[in-house]
Amino acid sequence: MSINKHLSLQDRITIENLLNQHCSFKEIGASIGKDCTTVSKEIRKHRAIKESGGYGRRYNPCIHRNTCVQENLCEDLSCKSRYCCRCTRHLCYNFCPSFTEERCPKLEQPPYVCNGCPDTLRCTLKKKFYSSAHAYHKYKELLSDVRSGISTNPEELERLDQIISPLIKQGQSIHHICINHADEIMLDEKTIYNYIGNGLFSTCNLDLPRKVRYRLRKKKKEVKVDKSCRKGRTYQEFESFMKEHPDLPVVEMDSVEGTKGGKVLMTLHFCQSQLMLAFLRDHNTASSVTSVFDEIYARLDPEKFRELFPVILTDNGSEFSNPGAIEFDSDGNRRTYVFYCDPSAPYQKGSIENNHELIRRVIPKGVTLNSLSQDDINLMMDHINSYGRKKLNNRSPHQSFGFYYGEEVLRKLSINQIPADHVTLIPKLLKL
Repeated sequence: MSINKHLSLQDRITIENLLNQHCSFKEIGASIGKDCTTVSKEIRKHRAIKESGGYGRRYNPCIHRNTCVQENLCEDLSCKSRYCCRCTRHLCYNFCPSFTEERCPKLEQPPYVCNGCPDTLRCTLKKKFYSSAHAYHKYKELLSDVRSGISTNPEELERLDQIISPLIKQGQSIHHICINHADEIMLDEKTIYNYIGNGLFSTCNLDLPRKVRYRLRKKKKEVKVDKSCRKGRTYQEFESFMKEHPDLPVVEMDSVEGTKGGKVLMTLHFCQSQLMLAFLRDHNTASSVTSVFDEIYARLDPEKFRELFPVILTDNGSEFSNPGAIEFDSDGNRRTYVFYCDPSAPYQKGSIENNHELIRRVIPKGVTLNSLSQDDINLMMDHINSYGRKKLNNRSPHQSFGFYYGEEVLRKLSINQIPADHVTLIPKLLKL
């Protein structure tokens, strides 16, 4: 029996198939090499709710549906159904004051789902199914959430302490600080309380009068990244947007770390010309990303900015969790559209991931960026952008970008051409 191993997609497919065959949890567990309690937890955790009717019957979970004589609940005079419970045009239970939901008692006992139930085709109640595809998708989302967020190393704690502790000592609450410094902190309130309680900040619990007055209450932990920022910006919506605007060029965005807690690069990759920009940031926060775009916006006129950055595709990193500040300028004018790749799907922006290999030739993984300046980064990117590419018909990204947008834009973005024989892509370039 495997121990401390996550369920794979094949394991979940096996669970779904055996549930449809009325197998017990013990039989399922033996088939995939897991304990029966693991199977039970997996099924209950990843059940998908389905509101559907039975064969020839619409969905109606009301306990009175077979005896109900209510009429005209929705006040639709054109409705020809005599009784509301038999109407196929409206959901009467949304209007009825006597509605009482009936729940299937079979869902309160193993196997906790409707898989394999012989009454499914006739049932008009709320159903719960175990789907291997749905369960695996939820698992990958959870895995992404757990791995997202900033590292709590000494340098990062010191930075957070300098923001939070003085405000607490002024009498401000944790909630007030979080809502006014969300882009800089990017932690939920519970995490900050834990840091203070564990003595990681210069302030302490005695500076929080309500903290020492109340007992600790259980509360569901919030995710570190505001997931609502991705509404309307998913990869599927990106594909739909590009079908409607096939001529718009795409810019991919990502981060490159040196050492945890140190300086970080933000990279912007123009897929059409293969040219890449890189900006050195002191901290991997959403506010630092916004500052980079504000700087680029100031260098270029608004029209040129919209021409260069019409669509931006990025990953789900916490530093990219404020897309509104990127999409709109300080006057509320739209300057770009931001979309997100699916969790754990870097191949959806494979162009920038491949180009990062050139950065790693100069700055190997694990080497700190703290000793570097933006001038050093610009020098490195000049060499990378002057490197000939087969996919560009042996031209360099610098030449290709200049062809599309002109030399004036290259000058404003501080991009210089390096002679082909002088291109250097080893750590010696930055004396690392």
